[in-house]
Amino acid sequence: MIIDRLYEEVEKKGNVCVGLDTSMDYIPREWIEEFKEVDEIIFRFNKRIIDATYDIVSIYKLQIAYYESYGLEGLKAYSRTLKYIREKGSLSIGDIKRGDIADTADKYARGHFRGDFETDFITLNPYMGYDSISPYLEYMKDGSKGIFVLLRTSNPGAKDIEYLKSDDKEIYYHIGDKLKDMGMDFIGKYGYSLIGSVVGGTHDEEAEIIRERYKNMFFLIPGYGAQGGKADNIKKYLIDGNGGIVNSSRGIIKYYTNFKDGVERFDEYTRQAVIDMRRDIGYEK
Repeated sequence: MIIDRLYEEVEKKGNVCVGLDTSMDYIPREWIEEFKEVDEIIFRFNKRIIDATYDIVSIYKLQIAYYESYGLEGLKAYSRTLKYIREKGSLSIGDIKRGDIADTADKYARGHFRGDFETDFITLNPYMGYDSISPYLEYMKDGSKGIFVLLRTSNPGAKDIEYLKSDDKEIYYHIGDKLKDMGMDFIGKYGYSLIGSVVGGTHDEEAEIIRERYKNMFFLIPGYGAQGGKADNIKKYLIDGNGGIVNSSRGIIKYYTNFKDGVERFDEYTRQAVIDMRRDIGYEK
C-alpha cells in the first residue's frame, strides 16, 4: 500500500515534505532569461530542487493553484514535475483541496489519480459532506492511492467553522471521527490508513489529543516555518518520529535568496535547508 511506502520513506529519509509551490517570483532572473517559456522555467526550477533533495525528502507536495495561475503552460509544468518525481522514485501529493460530490468528484479523482496529473496522494475538503469523500475510495481499493482530508488547519480563520461545537465537541472532531471509521477498510501493515488528515502545525493546544484520538491516521502537517509552526508543536503529532510529514514550501525553495551567492550555490543551499529542517524536527538518522 502507498501509505506503507510513505511510512518507510519517512523512516529512511525523515519527515520533510517539500512544497513545490513555485511562483515565477521565486526563480532566479538568469534562469528565466535562459529558458524563456513558462513551462520550461518552472519545471527546470522544480527539477533542480528535486535533484538536490530527493534522497533526504520523504515526499513532495504541489499546490496546484500556483500552476493554474500560469494557465496551460503552468499546468504543463505541474504534469512534468509530477512525472519527474515518479521517475526519481519519490512520492507526491497533489494539493488540490477538492470538495465536490457525485460524478464531479469522480472526475476529479480520475483526473488526479490517473493520466497527466497523476499523483500518489491528493488533498480534499470535507465540508460538503462525506459524499464528497466517498467517490475517491473506489480509486483507493488497490492500495495505490491515498488522500489527506482537511481536519484542523493552520490558518487563523480555521476557528470560524472548524472550532464550532455540536453535541459538545468541535466540528473537526466530528470529521476526524468519521474519517477514522471510513479509514478502517484501508489500513496498511504499519497501522496507518490510506485516509489521512491535514492538521496544522501552528497550534499545540490539541496536538496530543488529536494524535491520541487518531492513531491510525497519517498526518500532513502544514504551517512549519513561514507560517509560524514550531518544531516542538509538530513533534506532538508524530508517533516515534513517524506517522506524519511536515510541509515547508518557501522556507526551502526560496532559501537560496538569503545568500549573496545563492544562485551559484542553489543546489547546496536548497539541500542544506532540508537538512536543517530535518534536524529541527528531530530526525537524527
